[in-house]
Amino acid sequence: MFGFKKKTGPPPAADPPAPAPLAARLQRARGGLFGGLFKRFGQQAIDEQTLEALEDRLISADLGLRTTDQIIGLLRAEAGGKTAPLPRLKALLHTILEPVERPLLSPAAGATPCLILVVGVIGVGKTTTIGKLATRLQREGRRVMLAAGDTFRAAAIEQLQVWGERNAVRVVAGAHGSDAAAVIYDGLASARASGAEVLIADTAGRLHNKDGLMRELQKIHRTAHKFDLALEARVLLVLDAGAGQNALLQARRFNEAIGVSGLVLTKLDGTARGGIIFALADELRLPLHFIGVGEQAADLRPFKAADFIDALLADEA
Repeated sequence: MFGFKKKTGPPPAADPPAPAPLAARLQRARGGLFGGLFKRFGQQAIDEQTLEALEDRLISADLGLRTTDQIIGLLRAEAGGKTAPLPRLKALLHTILEPVERPLLSPAAGATPCLILVVGVIGVGKTTTIGKLATRLQREGRRVMLAAGDTFRAAAIEQLQVWGERNAVRVVAGAHGSDAAAVIYDGLASARASGAEVLIADTAGRLHNKDGLMRELQKIHRTAHKFDLALEARVLLVLDAGAGQNALLQARRFNEAIGVSGLVLTKLDGTARGGIIFALADELRLPLHFIGVGEQAADLRPFKAADFIDALLADEA
């Protein structure tokens, strides 16, 4: 029933093209959040006019009321001509994002394959993220395999196999409609037998409010741990930055159902609503491992809070 996709091409290039500067990739998000706000109102001191304009921008960019109120409240407390707003805002934003800046994997591999179970709703870029992540881990020197656990869509299996061919990575796959938990179990067994360090498993794109589909995901999670109770596993939730507050709802639902280990926030290059990154960090405190800022494999970037904030405020200095 299950089988491997044979290696059919050369490994990824050792020296990929240099990625575009992060500030260039975040142009739309930067415009939605700030858009020259501080240049227009000045940077000499915090005043009520600046605060009101900033509050409107933060809410419209999907930071949410809680996070926006927190930022504006702290800035307002320092008003009165004593504090320049831009440096203080950078410090506040860094306080929100820095705690969720964590690596996905430890430098040393464990004795058993590490399972990265990738979950998310349809359309967030889940399968593409898996392919990009496989490329990145290979370039870090890790031995990687893939499991096509999205058996609901035949196209998802084929898409993952294309990424496997591109990266010369084995893909464990079953027939369309087969048991996803069995595919992933088989993938774990194959990864252990071949000495792979990491198995990245796709799952069916599902709506977070569909209880039957969430129960299926719970079954996959249980089955993986039946393979080995000591299995090192990560549940990686992929979210679309353009979904705004709905991304926050998705994260809550998935976390309640199976426990989310960390996040990938995709499509930050294509939305003016990138402020959801702050709401996710402030309200859920889940590790944010990667951000997606483009179509190339190198555009799946490890999240660095200071670099991200500098890129968002690049036009304001």
